[in-house]
Amino acid sequence: MDVDYSRIRSITAREVIAALNRDGFYFIRQRGSHQRYGNADGRRVTVAPHGGGDTFTIKTLKTMIEVQARWTEADLIRLGIVKK
Repeated sequence: MDVDYSRIRSITAREVIAALNRDGFYFIRQRGSHQRYGNADGRRVTVAPHGGGDTFTIKTLKTMIEVQARWTEADLIRLGIVKK
């Protein structure tokens, strides 16, 4: 099932980080503005919060959600990022 990015277009860095924490990710390190989060299963996600209220482009969201965190639509619902 493909992720509908129109439903999460306005997600902020703070919300992404909170969802990562709910999914078991933990802060590893920061280099400049890029924060690296890891999970015990080996997944790694880099978040670049350029201001807590800033939102991400679709391309950046797709990389963080599908490629790095490997979340599905069901994961996004479970984590409270999108509504059913």
